[in-house]
Amino acid sequence: MPTPRPGPEAPGGPDRLLRTLTAGDAVTVGLGAMLGAGVFAVWGPAAQAAGPALLLAVLLAGGVAACNALSSAALAARHPAAGGAYVYGRERLGPLWGYLAGWSFVVGKTASCAAMAMTAAAYLAPGRERLAAVGAVLTVTALNLAGVQRSARVTRVLVAVVLATLLVVVAATLARPGSTVQAGVPPAVGGDLLGLLQGAGLFFFAFAGYARIATLGEEVRDPARTIPRAVVVSLSVVLLTYLLVAVALLHGLGLPALSGATAPLAELAAAIVPGQGSWVVRVVAGLAALGALLNLLLGISRTTVAMARDGHLPRPLARLSGPRRVPRAAELAVGGVLVVVVLVADLRGAIAFSSFGVLLYYAVANASALTLRGRWRGAPWVPALGLAGCLTLASALPGAAVAGGLAVLALGLVGYALTRRRDAAR
Repeated sequence: MPTPRPGPEAPGGPDRLLRTLTAGDAVTVGLGAMLGAGVFAVWGPAAQAAGPALLLAVLLAGGVAACNALSSAALAARHPAAGGAYVYGRERLGPLWGYLAGWSFVVGKTASCAAMAMTAAAYLAPGRERLAAVGAVLTVTALNLAGVQRSARVTRVLVAVVLATLLVVVAATLARPGSTVQAGVPPAVGGDLLGLLQGAGLFFFAFAGYARIATLGEEVRDPARTIPRAVVVSLSVVLLTYLLVAVALLHGLGLPALSGATAPLAELAAAIVPGQGSWVVRVVAGLAALGALLNLLLGISRTTVAMARDGHLPRPLARLSGPRRVPRAAELAVGGVLVVVVLVADLRGAIAFSSFGVLLYYAVANASALTLRGRWRGAPWVPALGLAGCLTLASALPGAAVAGGLAVLALGLVGYALTRRRDAAR
């Protein structure tokens, strides 16, 4: 008698999300979140900060991301519920730390969503960036409202297109002689230790997508096995891709031109394939940014659901709708806030602010993983290195991003205190 094929699991009744994502879906979600605006937008700021140490900055950011990924995977296997480090911090360190992780994630990733939307608009609709960014947010929100499974299929196509395009550009560039692009007046290029750390902190923005797998833990089948494998596979593919792209950009543009470029991969394509080459890359870059935005909104909405369940955000945001139990209230709320952000935000500032918030989020994840010592192979060195790396890179970011991030963090603490006082009065 054949073994029946297992269907979607419902882990906890009608108020829980369905387990519909396979291992391939989980890897695709991670790749789609990382291979987005970062690989097309972050090179200029990172190169200007790190200077000749750009490749080292990429490796350093990747090393911190690897520690974060392994810590997140170990935690997700033990706490396979929506919310990521918000759940890990709450369960292993206490409610305050879980709240700070969730607050940092929602705020930092909202800034990241704004950067993704603005990048897509800058590539696809130059001159009309604000309006196009709003349109991007509305379109992606509508896709997410249709359900996570459809979003995963869209992401799979986008990932394949982006990877193919990047590999073609890299191969064509490395087959040519050295830099053929002449920069006008070279910008100020860093090269000291602070520049290296700041470049790595900015470049971390391009690595931060693998957590999307952990925040979808309540929707992944067999999370104890699927999540660790998915984060390792997706991060390894992305790190190798970024290193190849970095080498190609340095070879094809040179450091001064790369440091001042606003669309470096489009400029590189224009240099190696005159004519319409740059527009092909612009279209792919726009689609990649939309794919990353799609997955980011998934993660933010799921963390919003988890925080609303615990009363840290309005409880109606935890409501699930329809037969697929989609968190439509959270999706609509996040989309509405994001429309406001893209109308007032600046791309480079959004990248730095996002990195600050996300690095704090992962600092809580690594601190939570330290409590697992003796129960997984990476303890205690992996989470200890990840925690130190997150705090170091966060403190090295531009001063405006650090000051703004600390101010928003303080605002979150005020909100937490008010929530606790309200609950105590009941």
